[in-house]
Amino acid sequence: MNVIEANGARIPAIGLGTWELRGRTCARIVEQALRLGYRHIDTAQVYDNEREVGEGLRASGVRRDDVCITTKVWTSHFRPNDLERSAKESLARLRLTEIDLLLLHWPNPQVPLAETMGALAHAKQLGLARHIGVSNFTVALVEEAVAACTEPLVCDQVEYHPYLDQAKVKAACARHGMAVVAYSPIAKGRIRNDRALARIGDRYRKTAAQVCLRWLVQQNVAAIPRTSKLERLSENINVFDFELSEDDMRLISVMASASGRLTDFGFAPKWD
Repeated sequence: MNVIEANGARIPAIGLGTWELRGRTCARIVEQALRLGYRHIDTAQVYDNEREVGEGLRASGVRRDDVCITTKVWTSHFRPNDLERSAKESLARLRLTEIDLLLLHWPNPQVPLAETMGALAHAKQLGLARHIGVSNFTVALVEEAVAACTEPLVCDQVEYHPYLDQAKVKAACARHGMAVVAYSPIAKGRIRNDRALARIGDRYRKTAAQVCLRWLVQQNVAAIPRTSKLERLSENINVFDFELSEDDMRLISVMASASGRLTDFGFAPKWD
């Protein structure tokens, strides 16, 4: 399953995350990823690399219409006029006429969610984005966002890997036809040293990271692993030529714990 379909959007199941990638390194990695077959590139206003992502896209020679570019609006731009202006600034930095998927990066309780969702829907209506969604939203916030938005939301981008149970968020998204997009899908590299995943991988002649990414894809979850190493790009996308057994899927799923979250910020919502 190479594409995740959600409320009219088609999201490539494996993409490239670009958090902490900067300058020529970022542009080079994006270019190489697209040449290798990636068709989903994720950036954000706060990453300060939208310009380089656009450079990598143009250098790759891949048709613009074949690539899903995601960017995320930072929390300080959630009021209507700010959101529209910041989306236009993202487009200018990327040198694109529209963003494929425009997300709210984190919840911001300082701005009424209904106000922000109205602004996000308006950005789509203006043609600034083909599709819209959210990121780091809890089940309760997904429900509130869907109710407040006049346009369909296509995803919730959240931290998701075998050490963190996201079953409730997945179920909430499924109720509304939304996809889950997993960031930090290999747990910031910790997966690579996991002996249990390595043993599973040995049966398929795959690495622990490939097993982890395949586990997500088989749940109909898109994953956006980040890497600054060219050799990892090929490894991360090479997960469509095998299928994990039901037993192996279960073995991986029971690895989650309450302390598995790796990413959190002071303004992040409570996740219980």
